[in-house]
Amino acid sequence: MNQGCCKSVLGDGAHFSRSERARNGASPEIFIGTFMRRCSGFLEVVLPGTVLALLPKCPACLAAYFAIGSGIGISISTASHLRTALVTVCVASLAYFATRGCRRLVHKFQHTFVH
Repeated sequence: MNQGCCKSVLGDGAHFSRSERARNGASPEIFIGTFMRRCSGFLEVVLPGTVLALLPKCPACLAAYFAIGSGIGISISTASHLRTALVTVCVASLAYFATRGCRRLVHKFQHTFVH
């Protein structure tokens, strides 16, 4: 039975990991997907943290930044609500990503010690 050249070099997927298939001549899409996944993982943490660090504490300053950036003026009360919403969303996303990372670590350590 002839399996073809691709089957013999790359394997059927059951015996070779993704990195082994990549070393044996798999397509570069694997590397692009890995790179994008790592970048998105980095941005998940950096983006909310950066927004929290750069967010002004004064609603008047936020209204001024909004007017400069978008050309649309907003009231101080709207800026105050917008600031509260941004802080809530950023803290919630940081808590979510931290919880997800901790769950992955716990899962990894459980499998390490069990085997």
